[in-house]
Amino acid sequence: MADLSTDVRYIKGIGEQRAKALGKLGIATLRDLISWFPRKYDDRTQVRRIADLVPGEYACVAAMIASPPTVSHIRKGMDLVKVRAVDESGVLDVTFFNQTWLKNQLAQGETYVFYGRAEGNLLRKTMASPIVEREGRGEFTGRIVPIYPLTAGVSQLVLSRSIRQGLDACADILPDVLPDDVRQERHLCRINYAYENIHFPESAEALDIARRRLAFEELFLFTIGLKRLRQRREVVHVPPCKAVDMDAFYSILPFTLTSAQQRCVDEALADMRSGTPMNRLCQGDVGSGKTMVAAACIYFAVKNGRQAALMAPTEILAQQHYAGLAPLMENLGIRCALLTGSTPMKTKRSIAAQLAAGEIDFAIGTHALITGGMEYADLGLVVTDEQHRFGVAQRAALAGKGEHPHTLVMSATPIPRTLALILYGDLEVSIIDQLPPGRRPIETYAVPGSYHPRIYNFIRKLAAEGRQAYIVCPMVEGNDELPDERKAVTEYASMLQTQVFPDLKVAFVHGRMKPKEKDAVMTAFAAHETDILVSTTVIEVGVDVPNAAVMVIENAERFGLSQLHQLRGRVGRGKHQSYCILISDNRSEETRQRLKVMTRTTDGFKIAEEDLRLRGPGDFFGQRQHGLPGLRIADIGCDTQLLKEAQAAAETLLAADPELKRCPATAERIAELFTQNEDTLN
Repeated sequence: MADLSTDVRYIKGIGEQRAKALGKLGIATLRDLISWFPRKYDDRTQVRRIADLVPGEYACVAAMIASPPTVSHIRKGMDLVKVRAVDESGVLDVTFFNQTWLKNQLAQGETYVFYGRAEGNLLRKTMASPIVEREGRGEFTGRIVPIYPLTAGVSQLVLSRSIRQGLDACADILPDVLPDDVRQERHLCRINYAYENIHFPESAEALDIARRRLAFEELFLFTIGLKRLRQRREVVHVPPCKAVDMDAFYSILPFTLTSAQQRCVDEALADMRSGTPMNRLCQGDVGSGKTMVAAACIYFAVKNGRQAALMAPTEILAQQHYAGLAPLMENLGIRCALLTGSTPMKTKRSIAAQLAAGEIDFAIGTHALITGGMEYADLGLVVTDEQHRFGVAQRAALAGKGEHPHTLVMSATPIPRTLALILYGDLEVSIIDQLPPGRRPIETYAVPGSYHPRIYNFIRKLAAEGRQAYIVCPMVEGNDELPDERKAVTEYASMLQTQVFPDLKVAFVHGRMKPKEKDAVMTAFAAHETDILVSTTVIEVGVDVPNAAVMVIENAERFGLSQLHQLRGRVGRGKHQSYCILISDNRSEETRQRLKVMTRTTDGFKIAEEDLRLRGPGDFFGQRQHGLPGLRIADIGCDTQLLKEAQAAAETLLAADPELKRCPATAERIAELFTQNEDTLN
């Protein structure tokens, strides 16, 4: 008999080949399968007459095949099947591309339901490649149809039928992890009803009931899991750090910390004096001064006789941190070292020996800090920069080099506090919501593609003044699942170099290049050996190039606001006025509103709030890498009230039953969700 951990290939009707395709989506078990929730729904419950079809709108229409289908061979690889369908109100001409098998399936005189985009005019209505099924079948028409996230080789039909098989297989074994009193008090449906109607809704009302139940359950379990993690961490005791006179640190800085920076430093130092390990997220906009908050913590740790380590995701970022922090720290008597993959082996051995002997106080580096048997005499503080770029295991490995070291996580992705407390629920959150005085706001413009000649002239003008430019190029996509970023970047860069800027130096970088190749390109750009860097979003976290003064983002509608803001943060880092130009030919009202937000404000937190409202939480990076279970169906942007209800229910339950002894199904599910992350989070 199947259980929820059963491999999907053993589910009736799925088998080896379909299971292999589902594996591309990360669907391995029966639970994975039934928890693969739709990303949206098409309401195909209303069937229109042909005369009532509106050109440009998707609709269902029931019509009879009036004449035998015909096949036309247009060219190699292109065959058309044409058929004329009629109802009492008019005629519909339907064309199918490369579906020649339909010629023998569509029978003259039979009635079918077609779902697709209507075209034509008042006198002649057409549809191209609609979904079609015999009237009364009701698999793809006449109901609310789920639309699932896909990957290459997995169609909506395959996924829908697989999920149907999965639900049938577990109909009698689905445990209800919500305690009965919680479910009844909150007027929530039973679990079988929820899963059935989230995938195959009987009605819009049934879908709402199912979604509310599943979102509540997710938030409820998440809340309990986080509370138990915090409780477990609080019982870990470490020797509290002693108070340190920080004046020596502050006096050597060439500037005064902002009040937001000072608040974050005070919060972190209070953690380190508390006798429990600090686990704090310091988030703030690009240029808000997170590194100086980290520097204060490093100074404090070293003055308490401990070692500190800062891990960056790339060599070039590690080198940048070293160049900025090492002179400051060494002036304060703190011994520093840089350790990356490029560090010569002889130097690595020397640094390793000095770290183990306690002769180096502060190490800056990449994952090299945790490889090759690297040991520390007394690692007391771990700082990770741009932490969403690290896997859980890497961060855990660095923390494991010490005895419950304090941890400071830095992120330049502004996240609304509500969402931060969910995504980083195991961390205390400090927010730097203030920029240092004197920074010039980046001027931002949203323009159509017809502005390209003017934009290129503007880049040339800035280049003549000695400035540099980023251009984030559009992805060239054969289909939605398999974008070829290499082709997009290289072809666009080649066009710019040969046709637009033959007298300037154009370089390119993309995510499929090897790390050393990317670092070499970025280092050359930082050294002003190139004028224009064409890139995908790989540069959203990158080297500091104060001389870069313009960021051009093609097809800006494809990115979330927070991602656009991250990209914009690559410029405006020096003394020169900087510009961000968002190019989009998408004329939808939603795109217009979103890009208008970017032109109105450079406040990352306001942008993040708006992004959350418009897109939900999916655009915030690293959701699956924090060591916490991801949210599959709950939407923090829309489910704020439901979150409050779930948190209240969780607190009531834990107050009455802290160990969940009376709720074994709840305890078991929380253990399943959190066990894989337990070592990282404790």
